[in-house]
Amino acid sequence: MRNFYTLTMLLLCFFAQSQIQKGVVKDSLGNPIENVYIVNTNSQSHAHTNEFGTFSIDKTNKGDVLNISAVGFKKANFVFKTTDFIIVLEEAIYSLDQVIIQSKLNAMNVISKIDLQTAPVNSSQEVLRKVPGLFIGQHAGGGKAEQLFLRGFDIDHGTDIAISVDGMPVNMVSHAHGQGYADLHFVIPETIEKIDFGKGTYYANKGDFATAGYVSFITKEKIDNNYISVEAGQFNTFKTVGLFNLLDKSKNQNAYFATEYIMTNGPFDSPQNFKRINLFGKYSSVLADNTKFSVNASHFISKWDASGQIPQRLIDAGLISRFGAVDNTEGGKTSRSNLNVSLVKPINESTFLKSNAFYSNYNFELYSNFTFFLEDRVNGDQIRQKESRNIFGLNTELNKKATNANFQLGFGLRNDATQNTELSHTAQRYLTLNSLKLGDIDQTNIFSYVNTEFDFGKLKINPALRFDYFKFEYQDKLAVRYSTKTEDKVTFSPKLNFIFTQNNNLQFYLKSGFGFHSNDTRVVVANEGKKILPVAFGTDLGIIAKPFPKLLLNGALWILNLQEELVYVGDAATVEISGRTKRMGVDFGLRYQLTDYLFFDTDVNYTYARSSDAPKGENYIPLAPDLTATAGLNSSKYRGFSGGFHYRYLKSRPANEDNSIVAKGYMVSDINVNYEYKSVTFGISAENIFNTQWNETQFATESQLQNENQSVEEIHFTPGIPFYLKGKLSYRF
Repeated sequence: MRNFYTLTMLLLCFFAQSQIQKGVVKDSLGNPIENVYIVNTNSQSHAHTNEFGTFSIDKTNKGDVLNISAVGFKKANFVFKTTDFIIVLEEAIYSLDQVIIQSKLNAMNVISKIDLQTAPVNSSQEVLRKVPGLFIGQHAGGGKAEQLFLRGFDIDHGTDIAISVDGMPVNMVSHAHGQGYADLHFVIPETIEKIDFGKGTYYANKGDFATAGYVSFITKEKIDNNYISVEAGQFNTFKTVGLFNLLDKSKNQNAYFATEYIMTNGPFDSPQNFKRINLFGKYSSVLADNTKFSVNASHFISKWDASGQIPQRLIDAGLISRFGAVDNTEGGKTSRSNLNVSLVKPINESTFLKSNAFYSNYNFELYSNFTFFLEDRVNGDQIRQKESRNIFGLNTELNKKATNANFQLGFGLRNDATQNTELSHTAQRYLTLNSLKLGDIDQTNIFSYVNTEFDFGKLKINPALRFDYFKFEYQDKLAVRYSTKTEDKVTFSPKLNFIFTQNNNLQFYLKSGFGFHSNDTRVVVANEGKKILPVAFGTDLGIIAKPFPKLLLNGALWILNLQEELVYVGDAATVEISGRTKRMGVDFGLRYQLTDYLFFDTDVNYTYARSSDAPKGENYIPLAPDLTATAGLNSSKYRGFSGGFHYRYLKSRPANEDNSIVAKGYMVSDINVNYEYKSVTFGISAENIFNTQWNETQFATESQLQNENQSVEEIHFTPGIPFYLKGKLSYRF
């Protein structure tokens, strides 16, 4: 099948020549606007602006009227007079009738743009929830990366979803806690401009971990005003955020600085003592030749205590509360410092280069106790997972636009070097009883891809091919003799997508492609490179439609199969076989604007997920969600008022392979109300307004308490937040 995909891509090459007219679209400050839709009302030819705000449109003559539309800007008509003209758009109140369904592979991004406009986020958790169908859970005191769920995957902390910020990867390969660990807490939500997401294995520029999908966050190039906010709430919660312009408003350059501080004890009987500090700065400029240059730097540090996952039997016996603990010495600390330099440079009218280079320094230390006294009846089973890491890499993409075709040629690399990646048996954090695993990891990924788009009028065909090379190195510091174990591996990932856009209001698509996720270096070298880059194959058949100007619908039928693999279990330093799996499902989404200021949204996702090789009845995939739903009603600045009501629903699901242990589902509702008076905004928010008892994360775990004679396997859980009230005051200047 891979050969068929590759051959199809090579055969789909043709060119046609025709005269085209060029222009650029900017805002009132002279900044280019991307994804503006331009249509010639006479010839009905159309175009979209690129990263520079430029566009090319054919079948256009002097005197033709161009209809210009973009989300967040007033619609406008311009009479074409001369080539290389400039169009300036005025900002406007957001409206769904501004939305155009674009003939692009990632046209679904319009949904995240709608949701960001109608319901802004103010926490890292809410940022991830902006991806339709993506559910999250926190189970380690607020400082650990969230557990993620998408399309029938328990993604753990990021194994099957590729997450990046401004082109810099968030996922950690061969992490001390788990493969693909993605801690997004270094992002300040108020700095996010755009969320680019895609589900499945269909995107050539996304490689490792992009099996269930990807999420790419883009931070703001500029801020309109300085901003300070203070937030306080139950459980000794305090948060403050500041965004400050460093340069006067300029047409060619912008710079700002942002900071965030959070502290809370949480609802637990043993206080979380959670603290987090975020610092972020960004400078961007547009040079004389229209080159866009930006550099950003950030630093984040947090520490916390945790109550861990508690066994259901202690709750049933009334020995501890839902917010109690068996081992309240769990917790940890982590930090990350980043430097990212980006460049988008036009080479000629039809070609531009996009590139970024990044460096991160990362530290992590986590204490957990999942089994209590199962392994050590005297000291308990607490473990420490620890590492220090340096990451550097680059991404480069050459974009070439031809008549009826677009081409992207990409190249990049990433290197992760860790020191003293550790798993140890500890007690009370400070006493090290036994070192179970200790070593240095060096992992390199070099990749390249070619992505092509051929335009046949309403039909766009998108064949692509990606190449990835991995080198894994591990030095075991517990070995008697010094040695460096190495393995390398190569994989090819072809893609083939069809996009049929009937008009601005209706699109059908058929996507297909191969993807993969890498495995931990420690399992790679231990098994001599066998079964360490499991291949995933997926297909999506979907529709995006606007039957009415203020109603947007999307739906998809999909399937995703994943190969057998060997998995490193970071909590136990063991290797397990994970068999072949198959997943299929249905996605549905709706966005509706009821009035000028009132918006409704809902997403429903169903998945059938099973192990391919296990016998029937024993082939459930633990914790794989089969039905999720979210909905919200949002108001945007009506006479100074804004706010919203949201709920999320996760159906009960199997916690083990035979479904004898069930992870209970939940439905949780949140509400917020804000009032803006001149430059001041007052806000109140309440999470879990009905005070539902729910489990945020849960696992089927075998554990043994110190006073028990035998172990018990049952649900162990971290309770979800109870009713949680917060107040917020913000000031813009």
